[in-house]
Amino acid sequence: MISTYLKPLTEVDAARADHLAFIADLEKGGYAVTAGRIDPPTGGIILLDVDTEAEAQELIAADPYVRQGLATYTATGWHPTRGALAGYQRTRD
Repeated sequence: MISTYLKPLTEVDAARADHLAFIADLEKGGYAVTAGRIDPPTGGIILLDVDTEAEAQELIAADPYVRQGLATYTATGWHPTRGALAGYQRTRD
């Protein structure tokens, strides 16, 4: 999921702690593989381990950034075949 901020960075940062807690919950559930802010900070990327775009959209709808109208997300499918994530194994059933 690739996000684009819709509000000034000061408004986004005011909700950042809640957003990071949301990401931590996704990690604990085995859904978030990695995440981080784009540089320059105009949005971010969350690499989700899901089976469908619908599942990704359902998960991301709970993001405080989305709920507060601070960001939108675009889904982009990807299957790593090389590098550090090649052979990645799902951590949940």
